[in-house]
Amino acid sequence: MRARASRRRLGDWLELVRAPAALTVLGDTVAGAAATGRPLRGRRLALPLASATLYWSGMALNDWADRSVDADERPERPIPSGRIAPGAALAVAAALSGGGLALAAFAGGSDALRAAAALTTAIWAYDTVLKRTRAAPLGMAVCRGLDVLLGAGGGASARTPALALAAHTFGVTALSRGEVHGGRRAEVRLALTTTLLSAALTCGGRAPSGRHRTAAVLCSLVYGATTATAQLAAATARPTSVGLVEPAAVRAATVAGIHGMVPLQSGLAARSGSPGAAALVLGVLPLVRRLSTVRSPT
Repeated sequence: MRARASRRRLGDWLELVRAPAALTVLGDTVAGAAATGRPLRGRRLALPLASATLYWSGMALNDWADRSVDADERPERPIPSGRIAPGAALAVAAALSGGGLALAAFAGGSDALRAAAALTTAIWAYDTVLKRTRAAPLGMAVCRGLDVLLGAGGGASARTPALALAAHTFGVTALSRGEVHGGRRAEVRLALTTTLLSAALTCGGRAPSGRHRTAAVLCSLVYGATTATAQLAAATARPTSVGLVEPAAVRAATVAGIHGMVPLQSGLAARSGSPGAAALVLGVLPLVRRLSTVRSPT
């Protein structure tokens, strides 16, 4: 009986931090590292874990900050349902932030620590201030771009992959704001536009060889099939009585956009000359899709 209660308690915490969804951020640091020509080896292998830990901190902080709204819109979540106390969620968010910073310092020294500190600041600013403003999509985009730079140790050579992930995140975040009550068609079109921009950034620019560019193009096709098709379906769906896109279509396009980050990361890594890392990242996609049927990443 006690073991069953412990498993249920652990499940509540895993739900709070959206544990499976962290698989979608691991490729950020891989893409950043590939752009700098510094593969993730030795201690640097801890950089994706630092990224995931900071992601989990953001999810816990998100639910703490949204506890009043969730009580009305998502009462089944851990905090409004009473399964996790607000103070405990905030403490876990702070602890995970500290753990992410420590992992970054261990993996990449002062350069990685500075990048992780900037990312942590952006995460807390987004969840506690920016999320309820018009700057929310930009705030989340900055978080994702900084996550890529974490893998690069803050290096300028990772600007293109950082911009590609940031643009994609901007569109998905703008779109996701209509998950509950329906979205505006302009936000769906914006998300589709940023998807096309991110695909262009992935295929364009310099590549070590034609083989690497071909791999990037193939990953971009998977990215488009994963993301753009769902966004296009939402854009062409019949509107509600008040002219909005149905919440179900918005949710489907948002989840597709979250999943689409994986082939996007893979394509960026492949174009930078790391096809092995790209294949490893892309191999996570089936697991991401499978786990999302159990616990939504949004």
